[in-house]
Amino acid sequence: MSCNLYVITDEALAGGLPHVEIARRAVAGGADVIQLRDKTLDFQELTRIGREIRTITKPAGVLFIVNDRPDVAIACGADGVHLGQGDCSPDNARQLAPQGFIIGVSVGNAEEARRAEAAGADYVALSPTFGTGSKSDAGPGHGLARLKEVRCAVSLPVIAIGGIGPDNVQDVIRAGADGVAVISAVVSAPDITRAAREMRSLIVRAKRETRR
Repeated sequence: MSCNLYVITDEALAGGLPHVEIARRAVAGGADVIQLRDKTLDFQELTRIGREIRTITKPAGVLFIVNDRPDVAIACGADGVHLGQGDCSPDNARQLAPQGFIIGVSVGNAEEARRAEAAGADYVALSPTFGTGSKSDAGPGHGLARLKEVRCAVSLPVIAIGGIGPDNVQDVIRAGADGVAVISAVVSAPDITRAAREMRSLIVRAKRETRR
């Protein structure tokens, strides 16, 4: 999975803007991945929203991931699902999924990353990389040293999430992240499209510098 900017939808942090509109604006700004995340909605509503988002991401060549719910992801034709440590395991999700389905897993350390890789994950996300107010249950940030440990522990793409914004996103890339997932840094911005474009530009620039 190739990824620079991974945008997670959140209606509350977007001031009530619907998930579909958040996705539309983030895609216009160059997001490589959109994740639908909403802990309050039932299967039918999540699936309905997911199908709408799919009509935006697919023509744009943007990956679409659903948080926590393999059943919703499969039903709405998403590219994959993102699982937490308390969700079903990647190998169990794989049994339900169509061929080519992407499975990501949140991890907090190198050992969890290795277990996720062994269980068939396609990418891991260090969560949270820094302290964040976007997720009330995220806990303290793990920091860049932990990110480097996770990067060294697996051959999978490593995504950093949590407390990342324009001021520190390039440090995260230099520490080994293959991509960056954000919520508030993009969806809470007055102009989501512009915020996404600027974040992605910073990520691409940092990647270019690290390859020199």
